Amino acid sequence: MKFGIFDHIDDAGVPLSELYANRLAIAEAYDRAGFYGYHVAEHHTTPLGAAASPALIFAALAYRTKKLRFGPLVYLLPFYHPLRLIEEVCMLDQMSGGRFQLGVGRGVSMYETQAYGLDFSKTQAMYHEAFQVLLKGLNSDELSFAGEFYQFDKLPMILKPVQKPHPPLWYGVTLPSNSAWPAENHVNIVALGLRDNTQAIIKAYRETRAQNGFDQDGTLIGVSRHIVVADTDDAALAIARRAYPRWRQSFRWLFNRHGTEPRVIGIYPETFDGLIALNNGIAGSPATVRRFIAAEIEANNCNYFVPQMVFGDITLPEALRSIELFGKEIMPAFAK
Repeated sequence: MKFGIFDHIDDAGVPLSELYANRLAIAEAYDRAGFYGYHVAEHHTTPLGAAASPALIFAALAYRTKKLRFGPLVYLLPFYHPLRLIEEVCMLDQMSGGRFQLGVGRGVSMYETQAYGLDFSKTQAMYHEAFQVLLKGLNSDELSFAGEFYQFDKLPMILKPVQKPHPPLWYGVTLPSNSAWPAENHVNIVALGLRDNTQAIIKAYRETRAQNGFDQDGTLIGVSRHIVVADTDDAALAIARRAYPRWRQSFRWLFNRHGTEPRVIGIYPETFDGLIALNNGIAGSPATVRRFIAAEIEANNCNYFVPQMVFGDITLPEALRSIELFGKEIMPAFAK
């Protein structure tokens, strides 16, 4: 059983310089605690995500951590020129000694897409093309490609990644119907949503791998939940109840600005107690959190658990204590 971290790097009510400095210190704590991977969301023009250029965070992490793997969940491929992204991925994999994790996706927010001058109706096709170019460029000495959006003719690929043929691929899955492609292509996943949805996603993913004769545990199959750990249940709940509404406000902010709501807002109720009632998060002592995680693993049949441990206005001391307790008193219980 492996443990990772998902992070929006959302607004915490502190200056941006402090937010970034704190997240780097927190990432170092993840490294010390023995977490496998650190997955950072990419968002634009919204307080939900301050890592608008995730590579800048990753470049710093390459030299601030020793074992922690890290990468985007996900890079929004239509937002990048493929050549720039190929070179960026190679640099980050080299700088980190082969620890980079390559998450890919289209981007779910039409408002962020429009801010970049892109036609949302075309970004799915752009994503598929850019993905082909990305993988080909990472594993070629010359890049040739002729598509609707991107064309390259014998372009020399000077930079190379450490990991061959490319860094491990990751994909966020919110619908069971979208699980076949990553299962068939050996792409690691993080399933999102309430338990019935994550169960269905992982079931479909495992069935597809079995039908293709693949090892069902040959990839990492993750589930993400909001988690806060403190010395007592009351202390953890106090932190979560204070911090969660700020995160939820950031989650809704850009959509509210346009008079709408995010499609998945139903899985994030107004209070953290409501989140607990939906089995979409927990706040408590190590014993309480261990019981929750054990139930999630059994229910979902996952082999990777990806808590979102720092969100809203959780302070640096609160985060560091939560991570310390998780590493010392929770992860060892699932070592086998």
